[in-house]
Amino acid sequence: MKMTSHLAVIGLLACAAGSALAQARTEITLARFFGSCEADYSKSIDVKAARGECGIITTLVNKFNATNKDNIVVKPQIVEWGPYYDQLTARIVARDVPTIAVMHESSLGDFVNRKLIEPMDDSFKSVGIDTAQFSDQARAGTSFSGKTYALPFDTHAWLWHFNLNLMKKAGLTKPDGSPVIPGSPEELFAQARQFKQATGKPYFAWQTVNSSASYMRTFLTLLYQQNGAKLFTDGAKPRIDMKSPQATKALKLMNQIYSEGLVMTGLDYGPSNQAFVNGEVGVVVVGTWKIDDFVAQAEKADTPLGKGYAVYPFPQLFDQKAVCADGHSWVMLKGGAKDEASRKAALAFLKFIWDNDVEWARTGHLPISKLTLASPGFKALPMRSNIAEISASGRGIPLSIPRQRAIQIAVDQEIGNMLTSKKSLKDMQDAAESRVNKLLDSVR
Repeated sequence: MKMTSHLAVIGLLACAAGSALAQARTEITLARFFGSCEADYSKSIDVKAARGECGIITTLVNKFNATNKDNIVVKPQIVEWGPYYDQLTARIVARDVPTIAVMHESSLGDFVNRKLIEPMDDSFKSVGIDTAQFSDQARAGTSFSGKTYALPFDTHAWLWHFNLNLMKKAGLTKPDGSPVIPGSPEELFAQARQFKQATGKPYFAWQTVNSSASYMRTFLTLLYQQNGAKLFTDGAKPRIDMKSPQATKALKLMNQIYSEGLVMTGLDYGPSNQAFVNGEVGVVVVGTWKIDDFVAQAEKADTPLGKGYAVYPFPQLFDQKAVCADGHSWVMLKGGAKDEASRKAALAFLKFIWDNDVEWARTGHLPISKLTLASPGFKALPMRSNIAEISASGRGIPLSIPRQRAIQIAVDQEIGNMLTSKKSLKDMQDAAESRVNKLLDSVR
């Protein structure tokens, strides 16, 4: 009987211990885009061996789950980039709020204005995240009225990625092997025509089908490079101005590129990048996030891009250096952390992300920590010296403008209609202004 009693007590103690361990486990959710790559990285915690946005963020989460001492488990919730914000808004309405969510800095203002996010300065300080070390671009993108509402993750911008093998064939490389980069619209067209004549291929590729951002990013870059350029009027009720001399000049330049057949058309996002990798164009215009993938392709000597890849900021074609830039950030929406344990767990994960800033920078995005920007680890990454200037030259839509995501889509679609459907410049400008100003009027 005594033996049976002892075994029963031991069994109860074991159950109690197991229950305590289960209770100590804290699960939090992480809503993100960046793609799904479970087949390659679902089990990996080797962050340094990961490639590309998806590989790096996946292994970062895996490593945190495997190494944190507080029994915290981060459960990713992966969503396609296109419908991400619509789905996030629907989840907020349904009170199914993720603990942490990725968010473009250009979208952050709408959520702050709707009072869905609280300032994070004290919370960041409590876990050792020093907001004074945020880069200027990162601080501007995550701060409102002097308060910080998100943890910046990167600065990303619009770049020209060059196939140096084709550029050399076209006689458009310098003695050191670097590409000849145009410094004016006239030089751009001369070089693009020379490239097409020498190779029989279009000079450019970028997304021309199902685009929600590519046209807008190019337009904003060309606009901001002109002195005195402003896309929106000042005041309490801003209006978009698509008919300014600067906006008109930028749109005419884009139209001419298309009308001369200098850009490969009919391509979605993936095929436009694949056309570049396959050696079908000389330049693909896409963001910082593709650098790591293209570097990996260039390491394969038997490919069209083999040993022949370079990347630079969008060239200065007008009065001043400027490039369309944005940033990813991490936010804690109200209602996401269900209790204090979840909140502390979320902050622990954000501190881990902050400490691994240099790992995310391997994607091609610029770091958001001044310490990382100055670190040997970042400076050793390929071609980062070529794009470091973006920290100063990057520009986005002013944070005071609401509905930025919807505005971007509306303008992008109207520019696409002009370029691919031969809509007149004036009709395009009228349509874009009408759509955007209605969006602005809808903001209460």
